[in-house]
Amino acid sequence: QVQLVDTGGGLAQAGGSLNLSCASTGGSFSLAATAWFRQAPGKGRSFVVGRHWRTGTTYYADSVKGRFTISRDTAKNTAYLHMNNLKPEDTAVYYCALTRPGMGVTRDIRTYVYWGQGTAVTVPA
Repeated sequence: QVQLVDTGGGLAQAGGSLNLSCASTGGSFSLAATAWFRQAPGKGRSFVVGRHWRTGTTYYADSVKGRFTISRDTAKNTAYLHMNNLKPEDTAVYYCALTRPGMGVTRDIRTYVYWGQGTAVTVPA
């Protein structure tokens, strides 16, 4: 049973930084693609960044390119979303997601079958 736990959200000033964590139990990031999605108030869940660790293939949403990066700590079986130069439009609940082993990285939400519970990020205007 794969479980993902998202942590690290909170309040940040515009222009500031936050680092989100996604701890996995029962599943390995090495064998699957990892992604972060977000859901702003009143909107659907949208793709932020995804990476397949074995191939190195990484996709970013245009809105976060150059500001957000994804990384992982293999020993801790934890993935991270490093968010810099935050903007009010980054306010959302952020979710970590994982594909089944062997699947490639995509921007399609339907590719991801394991989800964290989400962590809220607020960037006041």
